[in-house]
Amino acid sequence: MTYQYEVEDIVKLKKKHPCGSFEWEILRVGADFRLKCQGCGHQIMVARKIVEKNTKDLKKHLPEA
Repeated sequence: MTYQYEVEDIVKLKKKHPCGSFEWEILRVGADFRLKCQGCGHQIMVARKIVEKNTKDLKKHLPEA
């Protein structure tokens, strides 16, 4: 399944972060993604290919009206 990744979406990955969280907020999209852990706030840069391969679910960001 292909996902449409956008900034502020929440991506759920297959492997959990050492803090125990599976969910990451997307801060930057491009050839690399900047992700922020929803558990501890740690930020990482990851290649797009790795994120696409390890994505389990994607929660779209809903703009506030």
